[in-house]
Formats: sequence, structure tokens, C-alpha cells
Amino acid sequence: MALGLLDAFVAASENVGIFRPVYKSGDKPDYVVDLLISHPGVKQDYADAIGVSYATMHSDPEAAHEEIMRRYRDLKERFSALIVVGSDYIDVANPNELAFNATVAANIGAPVLLVLNGFEHTPQQIATQANVALAELTSNHADTVAVIANRVAEEQRAEVIEELQEKLPAVKLIAAIPENPILTAPTVQNLVDAVGGQLMHGSPEWLSRTSLDVVIAAMSLPNVLKRLSENCTVIAPGDRFDLLPGLFMAQQSGTLPTLSSIILSGGYELPSEVSLLLKGLPQDLPLITTDASTFEVARRVDRTRGSLTSDSPAKVEAARRSFADNVDSTELMSAINVATSDVVTPMMFQFDLLARARGERKRIVLPEGNEPRILAATETLLARGVADLILLGEENEIRSKASQLGHDITGATIVSPHDEKLVEKYAAEYARLRAKKGVTLEQAREKVQDVSYFGTMMVHMGEADGMVSGAVHSTAHTIRPSFEIIKTKPGAKIVSSVFLMALEDRVLVYGDCAVNPDPTAEQLADIAAQSAETATQFGIDPRVAMLSYSTGTSGTGADVDKVREATEIVHASHPELNVEGPIQYDAAVDTSVAKTKLPDSSVAGRATVFVFPDLNTGNNTYKAVQRSAGAIAIGPVLQGLNKPVNDLSRGALVDDIINTVVITAIQAQAADAAQTQEKK
Repeated sequence: MALGLLDAFVAASENVGIFRPVYKSGDKPDYVVDLLISHPGVKQDYADAIGVSYATMHSDPEAAHEEIMRRYRDLKERFSALIVVGSDYIDVANPNELAFNATVAANIGAPVLLVLNGFEHTPQQIATQANVALAELTSNHADTVAVIANRVAEEQRAEVIEELQEKLPAVKLIAAIPENPILTAPTVQNLVDAVGGQLMHGSPEWLSRTSLDVVIAAMSLPNVLKRLSENCTVIAPGDRFDLLPGLFMAQQSGTLPTLSSIILSGGYELPSEVSLLLKGLPQDLPLITTDASTFEVARRVDRTRGSLTSDSPAKVEAARRSFADNVDSTELMSAINVATSDVVTPMMFQFDLLARARGERKRIVLPEGNEPRILAATETLLARGVADLILLGEENEIRSKASQLGHDITGATIVSPHDEKLVEKYAAEYARLRAKKGVTLEQAREKVQDVSYFGTMMVHMGEADGMVSGAVHSTAHTIRPSFEIIKTKPGAKIVSSVFLMALEDRVLVYGDCAVNPDPTAEQLADIAAQSAETATQFGIDPRVAMLSYSTGTSGTGADVDKVREATEIVHASHPELNVEGPIQYDAAVDTSVAKTKLPDSSVAGRATVFVFPDLNTGNNTYKAVQRSAGAIAIGPVLQGLNKPVNDLSRGALVDDIINTVVITAIQAQAADAAQTQEKK
């Protein structure tokens, strides 16, 4: 709950802190605090985020309250928003613990989000639990604004919400989150610790993966294979070396479920021949050995449970998705009464985009399905629930590669660009579209089997909502099919691009920095209108600066005259837009310069959309700002097409791919909204 709430806070506040008034002391840090301060949006030390120990709370409650208040005031001075996490009830039994938490909330004036344990409880039991807790909180002057039942049975979720709403009519927000087995499943490292094992083969990085099931391999290989399930651990007697080649081949096949690990019991040493064989396999699957017997290993593994910790990214993403799918963050933030900051940091912007993409899931096709960076991004995007992803390629090959790389892409749809039925359907449509260019059906069949054309046809035919490509292919190879098939939307004269430039305290829009080398005045005006529309799509109030080497009427020459003419065209064709030009960059962003050069302008000094006069200026400027100012450049984001298609740099990182898919999903949402509006 705290992690999901933290994501919502990071999207709304530029400086979020964590405080846990009561923590359990010991050799290990409080895992909840450790998890929250590891969040990329939190800049805080562990010692700074904790209050008093359970021992202090028990021995001297009054002193504990005083120390908690002192620490809270210190943090309040430094952070624009604080998430205060109550005690976890895992210390010695204390009937006054809830009252203590309520008093802390009342003392610091913080609204309460009450989290109920719904595991193996009926809706009526959960409602009774809520009534008792709410009465205790109220009697201690704490203000409860939201109640969330966690780990409820999936089939009872609606009934739980209905029961709570009936019993708690004054509570502003009520939600229920179903039990998610991933969150309580052990990691492979948990299993290693439980059985006292050693990693004999495979990647240490895989130790953070979750194990969702167990298969005892005391049978022949075919019978083992048919019992495998996704992300399971196989336990085998240590002298059953004959099983290992088959299990490793299963992991590489792409046709069987992906394993989490293999545990060999009994303390047997691997024969040198088997060790030599394993060394030659390009496989990261952990092979663990232990001295414990098979029965003892199975018993320990069965009893092992995992916690949601910072070193298990799969659990973190699963938790985020569970929260995002079941709790309305906007409604929750309203109930808590958190004001949105005027400052927009890169982290705030990115988390806000993720939340928006999740709000209405779109289908995004990724033509380069075999590319390792695409597979890594796919795993993260699926775990976050950002979009429904379609990978192009041969299913066995893609799933095999994902398995070898340790990426769980179970939720992705994989489509072959050589599927006969789809090729025939797409070829017929492509031939129809390009008939005036003399394209025959046979030529169309060949053309649409190119992944860029195939993916673009999926978007055109409504079988995907958007496309992202370019990690392997050139920009021309990625976007040329869009010009032929999807084409420009009504009112757009050209296809152009923008970069979303996330600076330290705001997000700016730069256009066009990637597509049009030397646009005419008419094209420049079109770029300005498109860029303003894109800014609005992403929550940026468009104040458009038409950039030149001269401001106002002070300069002359062909280049500045082109910008002046483009500005006049924008004023005439889009009178609702707030546009200034020609204007120099410093006058567009610096209020003091603006007062001197254009004192009466509503854009000067406050511009959010910057239209560059040519590609040379735009491309160099965005790169200079990116490298010199440490800005995060998201893009290029293509604009002007009927449906969203976006291009990646061939040097794109996994995070770049994730950002571009999120952007494309939001563009698809906007396209659907515009289409719906047109029908009305």
C-alpha cells in the first residue's frame, strides 16, 4: 500500500520523504523503510526515515511520542510531502498499538489510510475489522479518509467493497486489492537460504527472481516435463544427473514453462563430465546444491515465504500493478487532500505518464521482438500493466531467447510476420492502398512480411493501437511505411516530431528536432500547431515560442522572415494558441530578458513549446540541453499521423524503450478520444 501511494505522491510532489515512527530494531534494517527509500523518487537516508524502536514505545510511550514529533517536524521542514508508515504489529502483542498509531496521526495532523488484512477473511469479517479499527482511530482523534482491504479473495472483491461502503458511509475512498501470489512467493535467494544451499551454476542475478511453484522430480524426464509450471523450482535427488540436460533444454526450448531454479539434494558432487557439459550451455538458470535430503528440502521450500523487498524487482512491479489496477490514485490523492505542485520534476513527469497509460490500456506492437532490449522492456512494461504488447517474430525463438535472458514475457502476444492468413489479409489491403503506385498483390505479399510494414499494417487494420520500432532498424525503415499506409491526419500537412525535455523543475516541448531538415513557413506553422497539440496531450500548457536569431521586429533576413511569416500563419489558422515569434531562446525562457525584449508578451519568459527554424538548430539544441543541463530527452515523438508510430534510436536503452511505449500508449488514448469526439 505504501509503495503504491508513494508512486502517486512522486507524480504530484517534487520532494517526497518517508517516515516510520515505530520500527523493529535489530541487525537488519526495517524492510518496508528500506523498500520505500530505494524508490527512485526518494532521496533520503535510512536513519533519517525512522523514529523510535518498539522497545522505546513499550517502556516510555510519552517519551516516544515526543521523539516522534521532533523527528517529524525536522522532516516536514525538508520535504514537500511525507508518507508516514504505521507500525507493523510484528513485535510483542500490544493491545494499545493501534491507539498509539492513532495518537501519532492526530499529533502530526496526518489523515489516515487504514489497511485491513483480508486474507482468508469473509467480507463480513473484514467489515467488522474495519468498524473496530475505525472506532479506535476516531476515539483517538485520527481522521480516516480511506480504507483499503488487502489480499482479499478475487471472487469476493466486489462484495468486500460493497460491505465496507455500507458499513463505512463517511469514509471518502474504499477499495479492495486481491491476493497476489507473486508478493508472498519466495525468491530463489530465499530458497537458497532456507535449504542452506550453494549456487553451483547460473547467474547470481537470477537469485532475485520469484519461485511460484515446486516440482519434485523423482520420476522420469517426460513425467517431470509435463508437470512444469511457469517460474517453478525443480527439486531433484542429487544423483539424478540424467535430468539436468533435459531440464536445461526445456529452459532453452521456448515451448515449455520457464524455470526459476533447480535444487539438487543430498550433497552429491557433480561428475566432471556433467560440469563440463553445463559450462558449455549458454544458460543463467540457477543450479543449487544442498546437503539436505529431498524430503527435507521439499519441507523447507514449502514453508518459505517471501517479503516485498527492494532487491526483488519482480515483486516491486507486481505490487505497483496490484495497487494501480485496484485503487483510483486520483481519487485517493483527493481524499488525502494532496495539492499538486507547480514544479514538475522528471520523476514526477514519468510517474504521471505511467499512471495515465495504465488508465486505459492500449495494444502496442513492437516489430523487433528478438532484440534483447525489447525483451527486457517488455518484461517491465507487462509487470507495470502499462500496455498490452504484441511482439513480432517466431514464438518459439522469442520465448526461448527471453527464457535464456531471464525475462518473463508470459503476458505478451507473439505474432509471426509470416503467418499466412495475416499476410494474405494485409497484402490485399496494402495492394489496395498502393494500387495507384502500381503495387501488385504479389509485391504486396513480399512487402508486408517486412516487420516494419507488418507492424504498421496491424495499426492500420486496428489490430494494434500504436507501434514502436527502431532499436535495430533505421528511422527511415521505421517510419516510411507510416507515410504510405497510415498517412497524415486531417488538418496536418506534414509529419513532424518533438522531444519532451524533462528539466530539473519543468517539462518543455522541442519541435522539430528529428524529421524535417528545412521546413517552409507553412510547414513551420504546422509544426507549431502539432507541437502545441502534443504538449496538451501530455498535460503541458502550450505557450509557443517560434525561435529565431532575432526577437520581435529587430532583425531582418530570409531566415527570420520565414519565422515571422510562420508565426502570422499560426495566428491566423489557430487564433486560440498562445504564440510568440520570432523570438530568441533566452527571451523565451528568461523572465528578466523577456522584460527587456518583449515586455508585453504572454509567452516571453514563460514558453513551454519551442519550435526550431530547422533540423540543424533543433537537433543540436536538444542534444546540448540534454548533455549540458542533464535533461531527460523523451523522443522523438512523431506527430501528425492518423495513428501513433514512434521511432527509437538504435542506441536506445531499455528505459528509453519503456518511455516511448508509454508515450505511444497515451497518444493512442488521445487518438481514440478525438475519434469519439468527432462521432459526437
